[in-house]
Amino acid sequence: MAVRVLLVEDDDGVADALVDVLAAHGHQPTRVARGADALTRHREHDLLLLDLGLPDVDGLDLLRKLRKVASTPVIVLTARGEERTVVRGLRSGADDYLVKPVRMAELLARIDVVTRRHNAVAEAGEVVTAGDVRVDLRTRRVRVADRDVELTPKEFDVLAVLAGQAGTAVSRQRLMDEVWGDAYLAISRSLDVHIAQLRSKLDRPDLLVTIRGFGYRFGE
Repeated sequence: MAVRVLLVEDDDGVADALVDVLAAHGHQPTRVARGADALTRHREHDLLLLDLGLPDVDGLDLLRKLRKVASTPVIVLTARGEERTVVRGLRSGADDYLVKPVRMAELLARIDVVTRRHNAVAEAGEVVTAGDVRVDLRTRRVRVADRDVELTPKEFDVLAVLAGQAGTAVSRQRLMDEVWGDAYLAISRSLDVHIAQLRSKLDRPDLLVTIRGFGYRFGE
């Protein structure tokens, strides 16, 4: 599926390489070098690739501004790899976070995953509820009864795929493909660990149903 990608990158060499790769794989890239241009042109695109080190604005500030006006998927692509910065980026609204230098095959896989996830959210609606559990797929917030539940980014990603298909059985392979980008590279045990952690944090034993030999289902 061709994705209209807005690349927000001030380094000409990096931008040229990314544009070439994206175009070669059937996407429709547009490059801008300033955050101000991203604010005026983001609505024309399906996804943003956002560098944080921009000449006119800090990338995290730009991300927060974008999130106030749009839910367009954003993948942060930056040299800032410190854990604190990664967490800040995700909490500011990034859908994914890649540290340069990035492997092009991984970037293309992440674009596919984020785009599919965003489309599934749009089809399912932004908020999914089951009993007293409320999953906000846009803001990535989860509430159980009257309490907020803190999930790691990957835990939420697993929950979001299941909630986006509420009431429908989702295969293990699809879950791994949607969350990790490639079911054949993901470690199957990782999914089991994340499901167990979700069950513990949500404290609703019947919410995530195991479909033996196949996968899982959110809700009844």
